[in-house]
Amino acid sequence: MADDPPPPPLPDEPARSGIAAEPAPPSVTADAVPPFPADAARTVAPVPGRRSGWRRWLPVTGVIALIAVAAIAMLIFLGYSIGVTGLAIGLTAAILPVPLLASAFAWLDRYEPEPVKYLIFCFAWGAAVATAVALAVNTGAAWLFEKIGLPDALVAVLVAPFVEESMKAVGPVLLFWRRRAEWSGITDGIVYCGLSALGFAMVENVLYLGGHGYASGAEQYGPATGLTNVFLIFIVRILFTGFAHPLFTSMTGIGLGIAARTADRHVRWLAPIGGWLLAMILHGTFNLLPTLSAATGESLIMLYGYLGFMVPFFFAVVGFAIALRSWEGRLTERVLHHYVRAGWFAPPEVAALGSLGRRHSARQWARRVAGPPGMKAMRSFQFAATRLAILRDGMQRGLAGDAREMEKAGVEERELLAAVTGYRSVFAGRDPQTPPAWWDGQAYRITFPDGVVRTVAPPAEPVMPVPVRLPPPMPVYAYGPPPGAYPPPAQHPGAYPPPAQHPGAYPPPAQHPGAQQAFPQQPGTQPASPQYPGPQYPGQYPPYR
Repeated sequence: MADDPPPPPLPDEPARSGIAAEPAPPSVTADAVPPFPADAARTVAPVPGRRSGWRRWLPVTGVIALIAVAAIAMLIFLGYSIGVTGLAIGLTAAILPVPLLASAFAWLDRYEPEPVKYLIFCFAWGAAVATAVALAVNTGAAWLFEKIGLPDALVAVLVAPFVEESMKAVGPVLLFWRRRAEWSGITDGIVYCGLSALGFAMVENVLYLGGHGYASGAEQYGPATGLTNVFLIFIVRILFTGFAHPLFTSMTGIGLGIAARTADRHVRWLAPIGGWLLAMILHGTFNLLPTLSAATGESLIMLYGYLGFMVPFFFAVVGFAIALRSWEGRLTERVLHHYVRAGWFAPPEVAALGSLGRRHSARQWARRVAGPPGMKAMRSFQFAATRLAILRDGMQRGLAGDAREMEKAGVEERELLAAVTGYRSVFAGRDPQTPPAWWDGQAYRITFPDGVVRTVAPPAEPVMPVPVRLPPPMPVYAYGPPPGAYPPPAQHPGAYPPPAQHPGAYPPPAQHPGAQQAFPQQPGTQPASPQYPGPQYPGQYPPYR
């Protein structure tokens, strides 16, 4: 709004009594937090170098058309090869685990969720383009191996891991190339590549459940046998080994995530290649187990390989992802202290970003004081603050090396600071239990009930906003308390001595000059402070706990 107070001054910048014109942006460095004029909080500067018009939408349209054509081709092929009934049954059974696995990836990415359109792109790429190419190459390789006299089982061990892991990774790699800013670390790599593999596994399961399961059994022994085959294949391929494709491709995602957070040019190339090679090795090993079991007749090979290697490796990767998720969640506490010293954040705000439990408490507090819009604004505030911490961490790591990239980072930093300021204004100052207060980068400025603004040092450990539960009100009795509600004074020896023992303890009102002026301002207004002429944010921070 036009009458919004200006943001608090930076430590090396004098307080501004009004909104000044925006100065020329200073040179962006990895160590300095740039000043941010108040009027820029209501504008969004364009990102330098961003294309507009048809040049921007042409590649997007081409990718969407490619995915659509591949999806239609896969539907036609599956419907022709396994029949419409097999396609319907296989698709229904294959879709069942998708929401659960997709929710697991969404849970992993809760601190800084990625745009839904990019998640859908990766899933669609794996389900349509990757499966179409892999099916064509595997079919052609099987025909070639048969011509030269090699066993067909070698296709699953030698060809399938290469082509499938390569095609599943192409979609996330395109996203990494064109939307590098959306990659904030290893977690994003696991999410993007995992969703691509999830889409691939879903379509592959349609072929196994509908073709090798229902269509094959129904053709030989009837629909009942076909449904029984679907049930057995569902247990083996989805319940026991449904994690296989996301697990393999997540190795490529880890490599891409490492490349996204390093300034070393060699690591940027070697990490994705290393992850891709590891994904192919794991995939080939997994396919080798049933091949050896079928060739030797020893089913224990599959059992020992599955229980002795694949399951422990899966749980190790899951533990690594969960630990990495917690580490990235504390990134705000490690990085945002630069902005705390500059006055953009207060210690309670940074402390409230350190874990999902604290974030949930902050959202509940915002909902209590400002309703559903306050809760929504707090959630957006948390996402913008996390994005700001990731950006600042990248600048300190030297990810934006040249001047053009540093300029983009500086523009995005100012946009995020503007967003944080706007989101905060929705819920700040709405708690009636909190005195008007603000943070100046060094200490709190709190307006006490007598109208005087006093400086209060921050506590040793930062506090965080939490939902405040008020105690129940004391009962009011019209004709005094009932018998036994309050024990007689004789049972409280010395608890409340008679007034005679307190000479002058409570002087008459005449001895309290200015007592009636303790709350001269109107409710909900901010009194002027002669001690601090800078900006004031009424009730910006909830009470300490």
